[in-house]
Amino acid sequence: MKVNWEKTSKNQGVLTVEISEEAVATAIDKAYMKLRKEINLPGFRKGKVPRNILEKRFGIEIFYEDASHFLLQEYYPKAIEEVKIEPVDRPEIDIEQMEAGKPFIFKATITVKPEVELGQYTKLGIEKIEKEITDADVEAEIDKIRNQDAVLEVAPEGATLENGDTAVIDFVGSIDGIEFPGGSGQNYPLVIGSGAFIPGFEEQLIGKSVGDVVDVKVTFPEQYHAQDLAGKDAVFKVTINEIKRKVLPELNDDFAKDHNFDNVEALKDDVFNKLKEKAKAEAQREYENKVIEKVLENSQVEIPGVMVDNKVEDMLKEMEQNLAQQGLDLETYFKFTGTTKEQVKEQLRPRAEEDVKFSLIMEAIIEKENFEITEEEFQQEIENIAKAYNQDVEKVKPILEAQKAFVEDGIKRRKAFELILAN
Repeated sequence: MKVNWEKTSKNQGVLTVEISEEAVATAIDKAYMKLRKEINLPGFRKGKVPRNILEKRFGIEIFYEDASHFLLQEYYPKAIEEVKIEPVDRPEIDIEQMEAGKPFIFKATITVKPEVELGQYTKLGIEKIEKEITDADVEAEIDKIRNQDAVLEVAPEGATLENGDTAVIDFVGSIDGIEFPGGSGQNYPLVIGSGAFIPGFEEQLIGKSVGDVVDVKVTFPEQYHAQDLAGKDAVFKVTINEIKRKVLPELNDDFAKDHNFDNVEALKDDVFNKLKEKAKAEAQREYENKVIEKVLENSQVEIPGVMVDNKVEDMLKEMEQNLAQQGLDLETYFKFTGTTKEQVKEQLRPRAEEDVKFSLIMEAIIEKENFEITEEEFQQEIENIAKAYNQDVEKVKPILEAQKAFVEDGIKRRKAFELILAN
């Protein structure tokens, strides 16, 4: 086999491969064995037609398509391994010569994994800032708990609507004086400030009292899920039937005991500790994001568009799976968000570019640092994976040992990430 690799641009080139006539003859023999099972000729049982009869009837060219496929299947991987390139997409194949008694010659136009110019990726000087938890933070969190236990009571006579109140309303919507389907309701409990209705609706009810009739003027969003209403001005005649107001339980030891704490101080301590853990986790996430942003900024790589396209498709599939878990599908999502598949792809693209770039940078760091994986680390990783998926270690062990390179790659990526975080 003769192989030549010639770069035509930074991330693309042409691979020219010449395979011996002996290999061509073997591939044609293989093609004959495949075709004879499929061809019926009068006077011969199926699968028993001699090769010379087929060649005489159809010409030897009948075998060339399958023979070419067999040759490409066997020699293309060998060729890319010989010239040590990493394709990131399917090649464009051009067969230049396929003829019995002559070498098989083909050219493959290939997009390859780009080279990364690594910038600084350690000692980046990024500070981790953890939010300090104050008494006010603890009180606000406890108020959330009290709100969850709150009961709705009818507001005193003469009360006016405030944010957080529930207005029990009748409403009728119209556009240019004509009522539209789905635009009316009776005794609807609307929480003021919840954002349940279209923007501007709830704000116009603040300060109103029971018995008031209000003309609420709004404009439907341009991306409204009902296309016939999108962007249109509407008027809703709203009658306020009742105002209900939250009454929060008193913060005392009885309240704390209802939540499995001995007293208020024990409840406050627990809330403080949870807020502290949350702040610590948020600080770590923020720190990691800043480190990643800096590493991306410091390194240079020209990413082939096809790598980003493939990543976008992967993200779209993941999105589809997440929606399916909620009983939805992409078409329903597009309908309710007023978007199309292509628009969503464009929205995903910037993140996809960052993900691809960071993955390439991590691979470059792994190669430069030349991390070594000990047997102890490998076995510990198997235990970690088994635990994460709630599986018996002895059952998954032979499966993961057979995929040692994959498991070790995961360890190396973690080591690389720990390295860039260790500032």
